[in-house]
Amino acid sequence: MTRIPALEIRDLTVEYPLVDGGAFTAVEGVSLSIAPGEIHALVGESGAGKTTIGNAAMGLLEVPGRIAAGTISIAGLPLDPTTGRTAGIIPGRDIGAIFQDPMTSLNPLFTVESQLCETLRFHLGLDRAAAHARALELLKAVGIPEPERRLRSYPHQLSGGQRQRVVIAAALSCDPKLLVADEPTTALDVSVQAQILALIQKLARERDLGVLLVTHNMGVVAEVADRVTIMYRGKAVESGPVTAVLGAPRHDYARSLIGAVPRVDRVLARLPVVGHESPAAAEARGKLRSQAQDRGSARSGIAKGPLLSVENLVVEYRSGGLLPGTRGNAFRAVDGISLSINEGEIFGLVGESGCGKTTVANVIAGLVRPTAGRVLFRGQDATIKAESAAKRALQMIFQDPYSSLNPRMRIASILEEPILFYRLAATRPEAAADADQLLQAVGLEKSVGERYPFAFSGGQRQRISIARALAAQPTLMICDEPTSSLDVSVQAQILNLLKDLRDATNLTLLFISHDLAVVRQMCDRLAVMQAGKIVEAGNCETLFRAPQHGYTRQLLSLVPSVDRIWRSDATSTPQGQETWPTSSSPMAS
Repeated sequence: MTRIPALEIRDLTVEYPLVDGGAFTAVEGVSLSIAPGEIHALVGESGAGKTTIGNAAMGLLEVPGRIAAGTISIAGLPLDPTTGRTAGIIPGRDIGAIFQDPMTSLNPLFTVESQLCETLRFHLGLDRAAAHARALELLKAVGIPEPERRLRSYPHQLSGGQRQRVVIAAALSCDPKLLVADEPTTALDVSVQAQILALIQKLARERDLGVLLVTHNMGVVAEVADRVTIMYRGKAVESGPVTAVLGAPRHDYARSLIGAVPRVDRVLARLPVVGHESPAAAEARGKLRSQAQDRGSARSGIAKGPLLSVENLVVEYRSGGLLPGTRGNAFRAVDGISLSINEGEIFGLVGESGCGKTTVANVIAGLVRPTAGRVLFRGQDATIKAESAAKRALQMIFQDPYSSLNPRMRIASILEEPILFYRLAATRPEAAADADQLLQAVGLEKSVGERYPFAFSGGQRQRISIARALAAQPTLMICDEPTSSLDVSVQAQILNLLKDLRDATNLTLLFISHDLAVVRQMCDRLAVMQAGKIVEAGNCETLFRAPQHGYTRQLLSLVPSVDRIWRSDATSTPQGQETWPTSSSPMAS
C-alpha cells in the first residue's frame, strides 16, 4: 500500500513582480516528495530558492510573492495557492517550523515558558501545570542546561545557540506531521548540533515525521538526510538518495559544491571554490588585497608580538532580586580566562553554546564591561575603548546578520558610513566607489547597494556585514561565527579573502566558530572554552591531531562530515572532483 507523502511538491514556480511590470522567478519548476519518516535535505548557495520553497509549503510567502504554477500537498491535502492555507492542516500543530533567525522567532517581551506554554495550551488543550511540565521536558530534550532557570529567562538572556534550541523545542512541541527546518543548526556548536540532529532523526522515525531540511552544511546532510535536492538559481539541478548524490554527483554544479566543503582531516593551502566567479569580483578582491598590502607596507615598522592580551577576564551577569532594591544571584559567564593574540595571527575560539565565547568577543570589542580583568591592545588598556583610532582598529562581524544591519538604511549607506566617519575617503563619491568594491569583493553586485537589508537572504546579509567590517580597514577583526549563514561556495571565497588580507597586511583575526572544519583550515592557534573557562589551548594542528583534554576530544568526535559518503584520507576525492570547474586565479578563490 502506497503511503501518502508528508509533503509533495510538483512543478512549483514562485514569482515576485517587479516595478517595471515583469517578474523575478525565485523558484522554477521544482518537484520533490517527502515520505512520512523521511528527511529530505534542500541545499544550494544563498539565494538559490531554498527558503522560498519552505515558505511556500507553509503558506508563508512574503507579499508580493506568489505561486505562479505547480501544486503543493501536505499529508495528501492540497494547499490553496491564493491563500497559502491547507484545509485540515493547522500551522503550529500539524506543521512545525524552525526558522533561520531564532531572535526574530521569539517574542522579546515574554519568557521562554510563556511562549512554549501558549502553544501547548492552545493546540493541545493542556492545563497550566501540564503545559509547564511539557515545556520543561522539551527543554531537556533539546539539551538546554539548567532548564528550570531557562524557562524563566527572556530571549535576550540566552545565547544564540540556546535561542535556536528553544525554537526547535517549540516546533516539535505538538508532534507535527511535517517539519520545515530552515538552517536549524546554524547557531549550534557540534555537541548540541549532534543532539538536535539525533532528536530530529529519532522523531522522524518514531512518529513518521516528514522533514524538509534546508541547510548549507554538507556534513549535516551526509549524517542525517535520506534524500537530497541541490538547488541552483531557482532550479533543482540534481536530486536523489544522499549516497548517490554526494558520492557520485552528475551535475557540474553539484560536483563543485561538494568539493568546496572544508576538510577536517587536513589543511588545504586554499579552499576550493565553486566554478568561476565573475571578472568583476576577482578584480575587486585583487584591488582590496593590493590596497591592504600598501597599508601593510606603511606599517611595516611595527614590532611583532602580542597585539591583544586578555588578562584574568571575569564577566558576571546579575539578575534582579525578588524585592525592589535587592540583587539576585550572579551568573559567571566568563571565569578568569587569559589569552594573547599575536599580530598577523588567526586565533580560534571554540566551545559549546553558552560557554562565553561571544561574551569574550564583546568585551574585547568594548561592548561589555568586565567584572574583573582587563584587555590590552598594543600594550594599552582597551577594556572599554573610547578613542576613535582604537574603535577603528577593532572591528566586529556579529553572529546574527539579521539584527546587525540597520533596516532603515540602504546597503550603500551602511558601507559608506564607516568610510566617511573614519575619513578613509576624501569625498562621498570616493566612499561610494569603495563601497561598490567591497560589495563585489564579497560576491555581490554593485546594484544591491540601492536595496534595504530585508531584500536579502541570511547568507547575503552576512556578506554585507563582512564588507562593513572591512570598510573600516581594521587591524584586528573579531569574527563571531562569520560564516555560519554562508553556503560553502561563498564561505570558501570569504575565508580565502580573509587569509589573503592577513598575508598582505598582517590583519589579525579572532575567529569564533562552532564549525571545526573551518577552524582547522583558518586558524594558527586555538583555545577551547567550556563553562566560561579555557580548558585547552595551543597550536591548531596539535590540538586537532592530539587533543589532550576530554572535552576537546568529544567536540572533534561529533563533527558531522561527508566521510560517511566518501573516504577522508589525504588522497581520496569524491568521484569526478578532478574535473570540477575551479578558477586558477589566486584572488578568484
